[in-house]
Amino acid sequence: MTTPEIVSLAVIAVCLTTTLVLSAGEAAIVATRTRAASLAAEGDPRAALVNALLQSRERLTQSIFIARNLSMGAVAALLAALFLRWFGVVGIVYVAIAVTVLALLFSRILPKTIASYRPDSVALLTAKPVSIAVSLFGRVTPALEQAVRALFRFAGVKPRQKTLQANGHEELRGAVDLLHREGSVVKSDRDMFGGLLDLQELEVSDVMVHRTSMVAIHADDPPEKIVADVLAAPYTRLPLWRKTPENIVGVLHAKNLLRALAAVEGDVTRIDIGSLALQPWFVPESRRLPDQLRAFLRRKTHFALVVDEYGEVMGLVTLEDILEEIVGDIADEHDVTVSGVRLQTDGSVSVDGGVPIRDLNRAMDWNLPDDEATTVAGLVIHEARAIPETGQTFTFHGYRFQVLRKNRNRVTTLRVTPLHRKDVHPQRIN
Repeated sequence: MTTPEIVSLAVIAVCLTTTLVLSAGEAAIVATRTRAASLAAEGDPRAALVNALLQSRERLTQSIFIARNLSMGAVAALLAALFLRWFGVVGIVYVAIAVTVLALLFSRILPKTIASYRPDSVALLTAKPVSIAVSLFGRVTPALEQAVRALFRFAGVKPRQKTLQANGHEELRGAVDLLHREGSVVKSDRDMFGGLLDLQELEVSDVMVHRTSMVAIHADDPPEKIVADVLAAPYTRLPLWRKTPENIVGVLHAKNLLRALAAVEGDVTRIDIGSLALQPWFVPESRRLPDQLRAFLRRKTHFALVVDEYGEVMGLVTLEDILEEIVGDIADEHDVTVSGVRLQTDGSVSVDGGVPIRDLNRAMDWNLPDDEATTVAGLVIHEARAIPETGQTFTFHGYRFQVLRKNRNRVTTLRVTPLHRKDVHPQRIN
């Protein structure tokens, strides 16, 4: 082997090593963002360098892309010269095969494997060479962006001024989902974490108890009946209405009623229900759940009535309703168990129309959309663009929905069948 050939092979080895180091460094730096911030706070200079690289993630990605392509371009050119000398014209075919294999190994497979094995250590070890590559090629990326914008304008397309970066919540959700699939995170923890992230996207109307399901008390009923209704109810706070159920005039707390009963030695006729009622608190249905949660904490209360834009009562929301979006159903000895989801022997699921889509998704580990509707019946009506009749069947989002029962205009029971049997694996069904 001649000296030029030895030099060419040595340069190829250096280029492949550079590609491997930069690719592994990029993957590890992106994966260790949270840990790097913690190490930087402890005074690690390499972690501080990782944080600095992550400040402009787009610049980092583009610089590594340019460096990697230059390295692999050099490898392709040198291999072409060697293989033409060794194998003649057929060497071009060998070059194409060799460069493809080497690019996959040193740009994708090996770097990803190394970075996933010890991301923190790899990120710290490669921070310096990656930083050098960004310094060298980072100045080229603005010029390339300008060239791309010029091409877009030439084609009549208006480019965006800024490239949208990945949403932090979605990155966290994706990481937790990946750990769940790998077995490192159990489903309950994944659901809890997902519920916490979803809180930012939900409004009070998504979790409220609709007025048709509210347990309320007529304020003008005799005290004996009111006491009996409060004792029979599974809740401690009950709305009081007068004239119409939508006209809420107060909120009666069971504890206050019991104290009043004790004060009059059990003589119900001596109780003034109106004086025991608390002032109702009305909140808009469009309020975001994090805002409502903070409002509950600020007012030191757990109960609010929900109104629409016209001031009409739409339902009620409690602190427990919001917490259940994070941790799942919170049941106690006084809760009424509702059999809303029933798995059938044929793999289908019988669902009450009023079951929230989010609860069904949690119970069955499904992914039905809940953007346009809150309940399963609402989803079917939204997709059908009509109130379906008993026996009608619809197929959408990968599931078959059959209407089993109706009560006037309300869809009360449906059968939901996944079109892929692998989707039938219930986790929690009441």
